[in-house]
Amino acid sequence: MSVERLVEIAAPGAGVARIGLGLAAVGRPAYINLGRDRDLPAERPVEVMRRRSHELLDAAYAAGVRYLDAARSYGRAEEFLADWLRDRPDAARDVVVGSKWGYTYVAEWRTDAETHEVKDHGVETFDRQRELTDALLGDRLDLYQIHSVTPDSPALTDPELHARLAGLAAEGVTVGVSTSGPRQAEAIRAALAVEVDGRPLFRTVQSTYNLLEPSAGAALAEAHEAGRAVIVKEAVANGRLTEAAERLPEPLLQVAGETGATPDAVALAAVAHRPWVTVVLSGAATTDQLRSNLAAADLRLDEPRLARLAELAEPPETYWRHRAGLPWA
Repeated sequence: MSVERLVEIAAPGAGVARIGLGLAAVGRPAYINLGRDRDLPAERPVEVMRRRSHELLDAAYAAGVRYLDAARSYGRAEEFLADWLRDRPDAARDVVVGSKWGYTYVAEWRTDAETHEVKDHGVETFDRQRELTDALLGDRLDLYQIHSVTPDSPALTDPELHARLAGLAAEGVTVGVSTSGPRQAEAIRAALAVEVDGRPLFRTVQSTYNLLEPSAGAALAEAHEAGRAVIVKEAVANGRLTEAAERLPEPLLQVAGETGATPDAVALAAVAHRPWVTVVLSGAATTDQLRSNLAAADLRLDEPRLARLAELAEPPETYWRHRAGLPWA
């Protein structure tokens, strides 16, 4: 299935197909999401995390999820996903598979590692990671994104890298970018302007956008208008907008109470209401979380409630400073 097909099936009103499954939380033993001590066992050997990943993939596919998101830096997420696709050929023909390059996982499957991932957007890293991704996912890879582009990333200006990426696109793999940091809007607009031989290079944009950090919204709307697929990540702010949070914002609690929905479903639904969103990712670590997230597909929020939720927005610098301080656990 192509990314174009995903845009078609995830059109507004498509229900669960507008929600994808990201594997950041289950492809490695440690991540920055809140509540992992409750979501996962204390001991997290590879096979335990493989089984958890496959449980989530099975549940997501059965519910109607059709976009699956991994990355080289998500530990063994590509490996777990490749195993699942191999064992379920019917599902493999029916899903869109995305991954990302640009971060290298270096924690060696330890939760207490001083450094978990190292960022590099150079050509050598692309060549090395592309070979590794190809060995695992092969022709099942539909989308390959540069991981966490910021305005100063050499990936936006390196003609040698652009030629490599254009070559990958010529092979039939869609090329995209993901963004992070307080200047996401600037990075998105710079990526939209990149061309090779007069043609836009990046066909998808994946960005952090949620009730606390909506600053990329206008740029993502521009990307949509320019014909790009828009994928939203971190819609529940790494657990800050779920039951795992120590203290949930009052407007979120109010809307959840009024609608009979869980806070995470409200947060995801608020994102999915944006007409420029193609897919919003669930980063669930348990099947219960996934079911709760997927309830967002049937949740309708009126304008007064959306306006109340919009009051939760933080300055981008504040949001990203808080995110940078979240512990790996």
